[in-house]
Amino acid sequence: MSTPTIPATALQLRSLVKKSGELELSLQNVPVPQPADDEVLVRVEATPINPSDLALLFGLADMSTAKASGTAANPVITAQVPEKMMRGLAGRLDESMPVGNEGAGTVVKAGSSPEAQALVGKTVAILGGAMYGQYRAVKAKQALLLPAGTTAAEGASCFVNPLTSLSMTEVMRREGHKALVHTAAASNLGQMLNRICMKDGIALVNIVRKPEQAEILKKIGAKYIVDSSSPSFMEDLTKALIETGATLCFDAIGGGKLAGQVLTCMEAAANANAKEYSRYGSNVHKQVYIYGGLDRSPTELNRSFGMQWGVGGWLLTPFLQKIGFADAQKLRERVAAELKTTFASHYTREVSLAEALSLEAINAYGKQATGTKYLITPQKGL
Repeated sequence: MSTPTIPATALQLRSLVKKSGELELSLQNVPVPQPADDEVLVRVEATPINPSDLALLFGLADMSTAKASGTAANPVITAQVPEKMMRGLAGRLDESMPVGNEGAGTVVKAGSSPEAQALVGKTVAILGGAMYGQYRAVKAKQALLLPAGTTAAEGASCFVNPLTSLSMTEVMRREGHKALVHTAAASNLGQMLNRICMKDGIALVNIVRKPEQAEILKKIGAKYIVDSSSPSFMEDLTKALIETGATLCFDAIGGGKLAGQVLTCMEAAANANAKEYSRYGSNVHKQVYIYGGLDRSPTELNRSFGMQWGVGGWLLTPFLQKIGFADAQKLRERVAAELKTTFASHYTREVSLAEALSLEAINAYGKQATGTKYLITPQKGL
């Protein structure tokens, strides 16, 4: 096998929020890192645009104000950040930041450790930021060796969505719940969660916002689907919760009334067969974890669900740190084993680094619409 030529510098997509209140997205030539003894250098060949990437990428800017300049090969996008959002960005002002949580590619160079050397020439998936670039150095132990015959595109999304959805079922077991509720349930992640739950025999209540999203889930075999836009939503949800006994919800919406509505229906389900009244509500603990922000408005709770409840934020990385490397590795290994089935991801479009900074692409993936998932191929056009 011939040794690949590694350039001295390579392209990386950067996001800069200036103190003036302007967001600037651009491509920069940065030095290709040299791997340390326990590291590998990966030529990044595929990296997805996930909703979790957009906050860092767009920096809370109003992307309806976006303007393009530069050239087709070296585009520059600028947009205005609303003044009310600037306080929350104080820690990153005037600092050009790399973007991209996960991706996959070929190990083209390795440090001296046996663990690193064993990965040379192999296709691996990696998680660790700065993935919207052509090369990335990571610890060898952090690189997930993909099964033989797996392409970088197939392995690019094997961390964020697969581990998030799989971790939801792990949280359910560890906290003593027996079924789940998921909002924005027709998303790529939501469809993945359905496949996990069907395979593992877990009852899952799917909350969608449109009839067409319900049809997507029906086609993959989902059993419990409720539409929050329906006049009978609260009744439909309560019925599904009575049947499943679900007392844990993962909410991708975040703002508005939905989290409170879920808790209200959980309480109604818990009281459906109650033999006596309690002014403190049922003794069933009901939990909503907010892990997304599709609705940026305040979260509204109507407090009609007793006193045994909780609402909190949830993120994948702290959860994996909490359960420890060994248990987290078991989850990663399951993802790798079922990468082409349970955890398969589908993309609507593949774009180069430069194409990812076109206004057309930004308008598409920036909407976070169901069925719209972009894959960046950093080596495209070389």
